[in-house]
Amino acid sequence: MVFEIMKGVFWVGAKDWALHHFHGHELSTHRGSTYNSYLIRDKKTAVIDTVWGPFTDRFIQNVRSLVEPSRIDYVVTNHAETDHSGALGALMDLAPQAEVVVSPRGMESVPGHFHKKWKFRQVRTGESIHLGETEMVFVEAPMLHWPDSMFTYLSGRGLLMPNDAFGQHYATAFPYNDQVDQEELFEECLKYYANILTPFSPMVLKKIEEVLALDLKVDMIAPSHGVIWRKDPLQIVKKYQEWAKQEPERSAVVLFDTMWNSTRDMAGAISEGLAERGVPSKVFHMALSDRNDVITEIFRSRAVIVGSSCINGGVLPTITPILEDLRGLKFRNKTGAAFGSFGWSGENISRIESHLEEARISLAVQGLNMKWCPDAEGLEKCRQMGRDIADRM
Repeated sequence: MVFEIMKGVFWVGAKDWALHHFHGHELSTHRGSTYNSYLIRDKKTAVIDTVWGPFTDRFIQNVRSLVEPSRIDYVVTNHAETDHSGALGALMDLAPQAEVVVSPRGMESVPGHFHKKWKFRQVRTGESIHLGETEMVFVEAPMLHWPDSMFTYLSGRGLLMPNDAFGQHYATAFPYNDQVDQEELFEECLKYYANILTPFSPMVLKKIEEVLALDLKVDMIAPSHGVIWRKDPLQIVKKYQEWAKQEPERSAVVLFDTMWNSTRDMAGAISEGLAERGVPSKVFHMALSDRNDVITEIFRSRAVIVGSSCINGGVLPTITPILEDLRGLKFRNKTGAAFGSFGWSGENISRIESHLEEARISLAVQGLNMKWCPDAEGLEKCRQMGRDIADRM
């Protein structure tokens, strides 16, 4: 389905209702996604980004419903990752006369993906291309979320097309932000930010300030995933500013895996201790929980408390990935602690604490490790651990 989002600007992308994992299996997408591509029809014609490769045929059909590809003048590639450029090769086979517009770093990434001698045009922040009634203005946005990322702004329409920024993995029956369930929408927006953009938060703040300083009139924000922001479009920009500051709530996440339920029982008792001090917590069994959903809850929370049984002198294998996530995502303003159970050697606590320290998550209390199964006294120590962590928050 092709539709006009504003005068002379058309959505020519694809919906992917069946997508459940992104980046291989790195990111869960419970509500699918969309690959948003836009075609501008003016005196000259431009396509802004394409779609993921499996949707190439549908994308080409959408483009052809509006214009013969041989009449396209520009193909803007805001970002080379294949969910946005997967159909670029097929489009350029049909539009060899078109210029491929990229950022300076895009002059590395796009040829690096396709190895084609297309007509490339490199653009920097503030440079523009005149289309007729409208003009495309470009803003480099490195590390939002790749080095090659850039925004395209369509003057004369007040339309910002920021590629991955301000998007979400969310397939919906309706295309605009005011037409969908708001709780679902912002759940997906936060999940996207927490799992992908958190490490770049200082750059997010800087880039938003830079874009706002350009004093561009923004009537609509059309990202490359999810809904198009037409009602109060700057609300998502304000949310990004809020999230980028990483000011967590006074709450906690307790995550664990267990072999014979001793560590599970400890997790429940720690949560009880937190509650006694008025601190809400969510407890996740990592063998059963979606890692990206847990990361989103950690993003919101002040404390992350990690528990594991000891196995082979370390932690259970379901715990290792989220410890690596904590290190890579560079969360700020967090405190943490370790707990667990063991039968023989008991190195699990030191391993968890080492990971937390590498992630620059300060240790609120000394780790708690229990041999065999916790008794009533042991569970009370766990509750006290929860109280102590709450007191230090």
